[in-house]
Amino acid sequence: MVKIIAIVGMAGSGKSMVASYIKNKGFPIIRFGEIIIREVEKRALSITPSNEQIVREELRTKHGMDVCAQKALPLIREKMLDHQLVIIDGLYSFSEYKTLKKEFDNELLVLAVFTPKAIRYERLTLRQERPLTIKEAEKRDFMEIERIEKGGPIAMADLTIINDGTLYQLQRKLEDFLANILQGISPAICKV
Repeated sequence: MVKIIAIVGMAGSGKSMVASYIKNKGFPIIRFGEIIIREVEKRALSITPSNEQIVREELRTKHGMDVCAQKALPLIREKMLDHQLVIIDGLYSFSEYKTLKKEFDNELLVLAVFTPKAIRYERLTLRQERPLTIKEAEKRDFMEIERIEKGGPIAMADLTIINDGTLYQLQRKLEDFLANILQGISPAICKV
């Protein structure tokens, strides 16, 4: 029985939109990125992509690539006591995936949000919060794949939602996906 949905995908794929949609259905969201932001704040640094990257890489060097998953485990367990589903927004590294898989096994479902690169890059240039140029977006993709192991969780996803259309189309896919999961339908036969 699925109790945890971890959302994975490259920058601009729509992970936050997926998480927001599911959160609006009443399920708690745990953002691994918040662990990094709290550490940046603790160090009295400005919240910037550069400072977040520095802190993230330092924590991973010191505590391992799965540091965010390890730090989130108590909160995930706590939320599981009171909720039918717990959502993880921002599972990045393959090490984090392995930690969650070891801890939760069949209760964990990894949902990849896939968007073609050209669409992602366009979205990233247009977004209000922390927009990126196409060159910056491509640089970020390479960094996340090469240094953060981001490709692993995407490759190991149980399900993939293609997000190359409108917000309405994405929401319909998510509606079907959630209905199937909440009815206990195996991820192997869910179609989204």
